[in-house]
Amino acid sequence: MELRPSDRSAWLRQIGRLPGLSTVATLVVVVLIWEAVVRLLAIPSFLLPAPSAIFGSFAAIPASRWALHIWATLRVALLGFGLSILVAIPLAVIMMRSPFLSRTLYPLLVVVQSTPVVAIAPIIIVVLGAGDAPRIVITTLITFFPMVVSTATGLAATPPELIELSRSLRASGFREMTQIRLPFAVPYIFSALKISITLAVIGAVVAEFCASDAGVGYFIQFSTSLFKLPQAWAGLIVLAAMSLILFQAVVLAQRLLFPWSLPRKG
Repeated sequence: MELRPSDRSAWLRQIGRLPGLSTVATLVVVVLIWEAVVRLLAIPSFLLPAPSAIFGSFAAIPASRWALHIWATLRVALLGFGLSILVAIPLAVIMMRSPFLSRTLYPLLVVVQSTPVVAIAPIIIVVLGAGDAPRIVITTLITFFPMVVSTATGLAATPPELIELSRSLRASGFREMTQIRLPFAVPYIFSALKISITLAVIGAVVAEFCASDAGVGYFIQFSTSLFKLPQAWAGLIVLAAMSLILFQAVVLAQRLLFPWSLPRKG
């Protein structure tokens, strides 16, 4: 039975509404075009490898080696991300509670954020020595600023009537913070967490570029030094997948722990 044009368009619209299907289809088309262009123009692999060469080099590397590099990057990214949470949220609370400290600290935070981490990374490595410590600090410097700004914004955006109600009930400052301001700031905090978790992967890679003997960033740098571009692209794919998985983990945590903070679908 042949579908009428109207039925066919409606069927295509239903297919397009499936979650992620349009994205996957777009990626498949891009990969096919990429493969065709590289083969037709005979582009050398050390300039632009074909997707088939990238996937071939990915499969050629032992799984144990991939696990070593992925764990090295993931460990630093998660530790730096966790440390930035421990620093950023209390700092945002302090800045919100004290206008003087807010005026004093905020410009300093902007200066720290504006300073290229790549420029100060060698200094941090010299000061802290080898190991995970300097890489965790570098990752923390990259990730904590969005958390501070977004958390402070959420805390300050609490409706004044809620604050007045709590004070009329003689609630302490601690209860006002923990039961009113922080719950109201949860959507802001998770918005920052989603940004920072991807920045954590970037920070870990930047640190590995400066000094490391393991990690996906180190693997990419080592591969490019030997002009093994298919391996380097395979490392990029791993980093992209890692960032996507960590981002979705934060999204899932918000859905499970704070479902009421999610925007309502109208």
